[in-house]
Amino acid sequence: MKMSKLFVQTLREFPSDAEVVSHKMLARAGYIRKLTSGVYNYLPLMWRVLRKVETIVRDEMDKAGAQELLMPFVQPKELWVESGRWEAYGKELMRLKDRHNREMCLGPTHEEIITAIARDGLKSYKQMPVNLYQIQSKFRDEVRPRFGLLRGREFIMKDAYSFGTSQEDLDKEYKNMWEAYTRIFKRCGLDTKAVQSDSGAIGGSVSHEFMVITDTDAGENDVFYCECDYSANSNHAVSNLPEAVVDGEKYFNECKIIDTPNTHSIEQLCEYLNIPSTIILKTLVYIVDKNPVLALIRADKTVEETKLMNAVGGMEIRIATSPEIEELMQNNGFNAVPGFIGPKGFKDITIIADNTVKDLKNFVVGINETDKHMVGANLSDLELGEIKYEDIRLVEAGELCPECGKPLKVTRGIEVGNIFQLGTKYSKPMNAVYLDKDGKSKPYIMGCYGIGISRTAAAAVEAHHDDWGIKWPLAIAPYHAIIVPVSTKDETQMSVATKMYEELLANGVEAVLDDRDERPGVKFKDADLIGFPFRVTAGKTLQEGNVEFVIRETGEKITMKPEEAVQRIIEAVKNIK
Repeated sequence: MKMSKLFVQTLREFPSDAEVVSHKMLARAGYIRKLTSGVYNYLPLMWRVLRKVETIVRDEMDKAGAQELLMPFVQPKELWVESGRWEAYGKELMRLKDRHNREMCLGPTHEEIITAIARDGLKSYKQMPVNLYQIQSKFRDEVRPRFGLLRGREFIMKDAYSFGTSQEDLDKEYKNMWEAYTRIFKRCGLDTKAVQSDSGAIGGSVSHEFMVITDTDAGENDVFYCECDYSANSNHAVSNLPEAVVDGEKYFNECKIIDTPNTHSIEQLCEYLNIPSTIILKTLVYIVDKNPVLALIRADKTVEETKLMNAVGGMEIRIATSPEIEELMQNNGFNAVPGFIGPKGFKDITIIADNTVKDLKNFVVGINETDKHMVGANLSDLELGEIKYEDIRLVEAGELCPECGKPLKVTRGIEVGNIFQLGTKYSKPMNAVYLDKDGKSKPYIMGCYGIGISRTAAAAVEAHHDDWGIKWPLAIAPYHAIIVPVSTKDETQMSVATKMYEELLANGVEAVLDDRDERPGVKFKDADLIGFPFRVTAGKTLQEGNVEFVIRETGEKITMKPEEAVQRIIEAVKNIK
């Protein structure tokens, strides 16, 4: 490809709406262009990258025994009603009607479709186990799309689904996909960690996310990990707590209500009473699927919202606003401002208490009266009635590993893949069954395995870049090398550059010849910004018969003969195939 013909327009500045490195770099380097919120055009450079990621994914999936198919992007409502997800999935499901007024949706995922396919085609235990996969665009109507390709509304994904007759089948395929994913991400130049995770809207009992560990702002979730190999996403992580004062007996010798003026926060209450926050019971109001929920937790700890949502069995969660809290209190006969809320006296409301609450004694708690708290309280004093205890606590760095007891560490991660053990979550409600050896109908035991194709490419940018631009891993770079004659008017430089370019092409190397009549600085900046793994410059060193060979990832610059540079690139490309 000649640079003069390459469809790419680099920008002088980063887009104003770009927050993370990958979004900034890909937009400025001419890989993507925003069409509307969360939706991007993949320009030729980006499409080449995505196709290479897809090729690696296909190669490893096929080697792992999976079979590729392609399912419709538009899905009928009826199948989603069968699975029970039409109403449960939430606003991320883009619903629409066709000209015949039939309700449909844009596929955010394909569990219902693949289960229907299996229901029609897998009739006997003899046909299983089997794994079917596709690579296709998805659409999820995210409330706040951001981070470019890392959290868009439309994205490209590989999703695979396994069907078996036993948990043993599922465990075997789960391990098979785990190993395939490890190879895929390694070939894409990504160092990933498989962490325990929440199954979310997909469902299932066991799931892991493959996270690219990053120090950039693009990390979506905290990943807690330990030297013993325990690792989990923040929405799934658990820990043991160090010893703390949880009995307030030395501060309060009886249960009573006292004045606590202007103590709207935990910090103010601790200062006023001169107590540790570990003996305060904190009450928070959340809205889960439009219904209020009281969450109780030790005051020095934080509620993890996904855990709380799962404990309630909801699909959407948010913290209640001050007006909503005031309305809730008024409906229960209270007249207090937010900041003094407590669980006592509430009727017909779901109450979820974190496990830390079980250990509290003689504690302090809001009593639904402004400027007042109950001190020296125990759970029996609150007359709570039915209460559900669950782990709804957000783990913090330094808390103790649940497996070995050492302090947990925390880092940021970008999810690029996930694997789920679905079991019979979809096969049972959709009556997707097969005949076993005894001729009895049984539901399939299913697994689900996803890779974000576009997310993987963006994550590679987050992991491989510098201030000047992208440093693509060779296996997924849009082109392997760029040949730069310093001056296109210099016949010697152009002759040597063209010869190297043609020899690289003849040997299967994807190369670009920068034949533009531009200043050398412009050419070098574009080459670094776009991220060609190798740059060969034909300039003044040709007087000694040499060219400059630059490795983008390391920044190493080497003077060598043109034929040596060509051979080095050819060998490097051969090693990735």
